[in-house]
Formats: sequence, C-alpha cells, structure tokens
Amino acid sequence: MAELSRRRFLGSLAGAGVAGAGLAIAGTSISAAASASAAADTVAFRGANQAGISTDVQNQLAFAAFDVTSTERADLVSMLQSWTTAAEAMTRGAPVPGDSATSDVPPADTGEADGLTASRLTMTIGFGPSLFDNRFGLAARRPAALQPLPALPGELLDNTRSNGDIAVQACADDPQVAFHAIRNLARIGRGTVVNRWTQLGFGRTSVTGAGQSTPRNLMGFKDGTRNIRGDDTTALDQHVWIGDGTDQAWMRGGTYLVARRIRMFVENWDRDLLSDQQAVFGRTKSAGAPLTGTDEFDTPDFAATGPDGTHVIPDDAHIRLAAFENNNGLRILRRGYSFNDGIDPSTGGLEAGLFFISFQSDPATFVTLQRKLGANDALNEYIQHVASGLFVCPPGMTRDGDYWGSGLFEA
Repeated sequence: MAELSRRRFLGSLAGAGVAGAGLAIAGTSISAAASASAAADTVAFRGANQAGISTDVQNQLAFAAFDVTSTERADLVSMLQSWTTAAEAMTRGAPVPGDSATSDVPPADTGEADGLTASRLTMTIGFGPSLFDNRFGLAARRPAALQPLPALPGELLDNTRSNGDIAVQACADDPQVAFHAIRNLARIGRGTVVNRWTQLGFGRTSVTGAGQSTPRNLMGFKDGTRNIRGDDTTALDQHVWIGDGTDQAWMRGGTYLVARRIRMFVENWDRDLLSDQQAVFGRTKSAGAPLTGTDEFDTPDFAATGPDGTHVIPDDAHIRLAAFENNNGLRILRRGYSFNDGIDPSTGGLEAGLFFISFQSDPATFVTLQRKLGANDALNEYIQHVASGLFVCPPGMTRDGDYWGSGLFEA
C-alpha cells in the first residue's frame, strides 16, 4: 500500500508537471496574442508626418482649441514639450508620466482611461494665425497662406466657438480615450493656455483606409466615397502635404487643417421626399451610387442627360459641385465626424450635424471649393456653417529631442 501510494503520488506530480508545461505554453501563446493585439491597437506617434491625418479614420473624436494666456515664449515651449511627452505616452495606452507614488500631490494622470487600451489614439496639433503675433517672436515664421479664412457664402459663425491659437485633434475608437487625451492636455497646459472651445464627435463621416467601409452621415447618405486614401502617396503629396515650395522651411511635411461646425436641420430633411434627397446629393441613398450608376464606386457621368434634356446628376447636386473633375483637379482629404449637442432651446430641434475637418496643402483649396458650394449647393437649404477655424499642422517628429512644433521655435 505504501509503494502504491508512493507511485500514485509521483504520478500525480508528473501529471502536474505536464499540465504546468501546457499552462506555460498556453500562457506564452496568450501573451504573444495580447502583444500582437496591443500592437494593432496602437498608431505610431512619431514619423515624417503627424498621425491622425492620413491614418485610417477612427470612430470617435475630441477636438479642442486653446488660447495662449502666458506672454512668455519659454512657457509656451515648455508646455509643448510636456504635451508631446504626455501625448506620446497616451497614444501607447500608457498614463501621463509623472510622480503618482505619493498621495500628497495630484496624480499625473486623471485616470479615467486606466485599464483601457490605446484604441488607436492619434493626437494632431495645429497652430492658428493668431499665434503668429508679437507675443512670442513668431511673426517672421508665419506662412503667407496662414490667414484667417475669409467670409464665405451662407455662413453664420459663432466667434466663441471659432479659431484659436492652438488646436488639438484626438481620434480614437473609444470615446473615453479621446476625451481623456484632451482633458489631460488642458490640465497640463493650465496657466499657459485656456480652452477656447471643444467639440466631441461620434461616428466618422469619411474613409481614409483602403479596407474601411464608407460610413453614413446624419442625413443617411454614404459620405467620403471619393476621399483621398491614406495609401495614395501620390495624391497625398500633391494635395495634402506641404512641399518644398513653401515659404517657411519648418512647415515641410505639414499640412493645413480646416475645421467647420456644420449644423444640419435634420427635422426639415426628414420631411423631404426620397427623390429630392437623392437629387440634393446626386447619389442614391441606399447604395450610395451616383445617379448615373449602380455601384457606390462608379465614376459619376456628369454629362449624362435624361429624356427632358437636363442632367441626370442635377447642376446643383453636391457631388457635381464638389467633384475634382469640375474644379480643375482640386482635392482635399476629409476627416469629419457627426455630432449631437442636445436641443436648440429656441426651436426645439436637434443641435446636430457634421463637424467637418479637412487637410490640404493650401487653405485656398478649401476656400475655392466652399465658395462654389456655399453659393450653389442644393444642400444649403438643410445646413449652415456655424463655426470655423484654420490651423497649420507642423510635420511629424523624426529627430531625438523633437517636440510638437519644435521646428517653429528653432533659430
């Protein structure tokens, strides 16, 4: 009996060893899978161009514009360095670096993203025309194209929700991750900047990734079918990235960001006939195809006419007016989001619409297109541009010691 018990005991140890080895192997596989998943969930923060521009569009947005309250150049530089360190950590899914080991000081990170993944967070910075005044010695570094946007047809802008010295765009697949990113920059910048306005967005209204499906805007139509894709380097170099022709060397590899808050009068839109809605966009609502085709990605035939001799795609249809074929080849990279900010107390209607974001190598491209759309687009009956901003986005960071906009401050 003693021998038998001993054999059973040794056998049980051997079995446990085999099981333990199996658990170790499984643990290794789980760890490798987790690492691969984390890598897929992260977008590189550093590179020749800033992330969050040609990056595959994420599902959620937090956008903020700031005014600089300090008059000291050193304060602004120090803040941008701290922002860069924090942003780089958050895009890895890590908390804001700092001393959080003692309860005698506020924590370095606000904590609401603790336990969440990076969610493909990207953070993109831009500088408004107002930053290039006499406060920080930047007037000579202001690019000639960085001027306040001119008045455009049909707009009714709220200046309290427009412009700003600095803008930061945070995009992620988790709304709390995007919110956390902006909240922490605002906290770090306190005393140097003050938040001028913010905008949260849900549901992307564009596509930049080759494998992404086309989303729908709040009017129910597919949006961004003909947008520039992130893998189309030729189009990006031609229409998005600032090249060697710029008057400011520090901007090469950067771009211009236009942000427009566009109110949609969805209650009026919802009462319109399907045929009218489709004529406004120049596409079918269900498939997203141009009115001259059957598939979403069919090339619109702008010359096609119906039995009555009029264009199948109406002369005031949105896709006709916006098409690069009808605008001397002008193109922009769109990266907008839907928003809903509750109820307009004066009308009882939804305060909802499109937070339009575009990137282009010259802001004149946007101005040219918007003048045409603002004056002729059938869509204008249902929308109004109510806030606006223009910012120049510096290039990405490739050198040791680079921080957001470091080239702007170099002698």
